[in-house]
Amino acid sequence: MRIIARSALVKFWEGLPKAKQATARLALTEWHTTTSDADWSNFAEVRATFNTADYVANGKIVFDVGGNKYRIVALIGFRTKRAFILFVGTHADYDALDVAKL
Repeated sequence: MRIIARSALVKFWEGLPKAKQATARLALTEWHTTTSDADWSNFAEVRATFNTADYVANGKIVFDVGGNKYRIVALIGFRTKRAFILFVGTHADYDALDVAKL
């Protein structure tokens, strides 16, 4: 999958307090690497890779990252093999979010 854009992940972890940056960078980089290497054709294949992923609506998938400390919402284009990052944040940030409005 081609991920658009990795810079959203970097911006998020760089915005965290110094003490949390390394942990977030490791978790988000692991998600990025796994997703970049994937060749998903449907949600079932995403779920086989990330068993905690949830399909929310209109191609949007929520990923629990870093032991559920962080959330990524991505719009997955299975035909085009692209993942558009719509949101990166903490679990608490995600709880305050209306995913349908992304």
